[in-house]
Amino acid sequence: MTDVYSAGVLVYRRTEAGIEVLLGHMGGPLWAKKDASAWSIPKGEYVPEEESGPEAARREFTEELGLPAPEGEWIDLGEVRYSSGGRRKILTAWAAEGDLDPAEIVPGTFEMQWPPRSGRTATFPEIDRAAWFDPATAADKLGKGQRPFLIRLTEHLT
Repeated sequence: MTDVYSAGVLVYRRTEAGIEVLLGHMGGPLWAKKDASAWSIPKGEYVPEEESGPEAARREFTEELGLPAPEGEWIDLGEVRYSSGGRRKILTAWAAEGDLDPAEIVPGTFEMQWPPRSGRTATFPEIDRAAWFDPATAADKLGKGQRPFLIRLTEHLT
């Protein structure tokens, strides 16, 4: 099984109601009508021998959202491992406090054949929208493999 490394940043903010986290809804036609487990921490793949995890997390954040990753202290949330498509994914994440406006996001894009077996290639946003969620709502929105980061962040902040 091949190892694939990814790094991401879970941005959070403090409100009068408590903590909120910024998640992106995965773009493309496969996710268009899904909500539960269809949101993600801004993240992406990298090669550890070519860049560090934090460098990759910053780069991927900017590629996916079109905005720079928040500066300041980053909280190391560790890693999670899970299998997907015959590959073992090793995802490392950090949390950073920030207050981004989802309306300012200009997502990066990717290409895929669509419709399937049509021979045509279409371009889609990496994320089609972003929003702030309280931790309980975010747990339902996030894919199962990323939920440990949310738990680790809330434990760290409380």
